[in-house]
Amino acid sequence: MKYVLFVCTHNAGRSQMARAFFDRECTHKDCGAESAGSEPARQVWPEVVEVMREIGIDLSREKPKRLTVEMQLHADWAVTMGCGDVCPYVPTRVDDWDIPDPAGKSLDEVRVIRDLIEERVGELARDRIEEIQSDRTSHQWRLAKLLPSLIQEFGDTREPEVIRGCADRILDEYDDVPIRTHVFTLANKRTRECLSHETCEVLEHADG
Repeated sequence: MKYVLFVCTHNAGRSQMARAFFDRECTHKDCGAESAGSEPARQVWPEVVEVMREIGIDLSREKPKRLTVEMQLHADWAVTMGCGDVCPYVPTRVDDWDIPDPAGKSLDEVRVIRDLIEERVGELARDRIEEIQSDRTSHQWRLAKLLPSLIQEFGDTREPEVIRGCADRILDEYDDVPIRTHVFTLANKRTRECLSHETCEVLEHADG
């Protein structure tokens, strides 16, 4: 499963609309979306709820969410929208869409923003979905976080390519895990156990 994370300042307009459009437009069953804000509002803007209801999407029960470390680790691709300097760091591939904030705007203005987001999300889900599914930036980021302690412990007894290969293949097994904060602990433990053996069983099994 690949997850796209949409981030704006308040998670009350742009990112909520983008997530809803992605859920509707993405036809791949192994893709999902989340949305969050760096400074979440108390509710989705009423104008946003109204213009989305006009096209058959109900956001009335959605609640703005704060971007968490968990969401950042979960994301395989991220889209930020007009956050500027307040957009938090997301350790994966990031697209930055310059889209106006619908807060305080008229219904007609929010409709224009809605249609712009729908167009951009449609292009993402239609034209870049293969790129999203094949991208391994988030996987490589996790691998880079995992390797230093393994190299420190096994660097004198194992070749670097064996350490990396073992950790890489074990991390592969967790790429579909929806909650990933525990992945480092599990992958570290399993890799250390494997590298403690005379031969790396993970690599032997893969080669076989």
